[in-house]
Amino acid sequence: MQYVDAKDATAVIRRWLDDENLEYRVIDDGKATLHLHVKYPPTKDGHVFNIVIPKERSLILVYSITRVDQGQQDEMMSYREEDLIGWKGWLHEIRMHLTRSMLDWVLHVGKEDEQNRPGPLQAFNISHPIWFDGLTQNELMQTMRRVWLTKLSIIHQIKFDYGKGIGKPGPVDDWKGKKPISRSGQNSALKSAEVDFDERAGFGQSFDPSEWA
Repeated sequence: MQYVDAKDATAVIRRWLDDENLEYRVIDDGKATLHLHVKYPPTKDGHVFNIVIPKERSLILVYSITRVDQGQQDEMMSYREEDLIGWKGWLHEIRMHLTRSMLDWVLHVGKEDEQNRPGPLQAFNISHPIWFDGLTQNELMQTMRRVWLTKLSIIHQIKFDYGKGIGKPGPVDDWKGKKPISRSGQNSALKSAEVDFDERAGFGQSFDPSEWA
């Protein structure tokens, strides 16, 4: 079956999420017909995934943003001081890994200093579009799985190279002055009270539902 409009796509996406027992929250977003925050994978360590149908577009965008821990950013800067070429090479390998994943991605790297040296990796966004004529339950769930596994591989690489961090999300230069997307003010819009409304959360600590209410 093909879902040729946003109304049909919205209904079937929510039904599929319910079928998979995935917790989600409806987000107020004036630029989208549908914007959900979904807890994925469905474990205590689940992360925030966004499922968005932009207005005037015949597609669904699945994406997840990860913010790098302050302690890890500090370790990156220490490494840059010791080996600038090595630091640039590390960033290059991360970019190549993401490119090979066949997903869309954005790296948020700290601003260059007066010596034109790139700052730490502060956050990254991994995404994939699904057009309405290719929308199936399998395609949506496999897309979320691919985004998750690619995101997880970057998380593991950062932890392996720069430690577990201090449990505090670091700064993101590109986001300064920007407000996070707000959650819906209506309780009726909630599928679960355990999904974070701030997509800029870090990965330095385990998922705690009490903090995501």
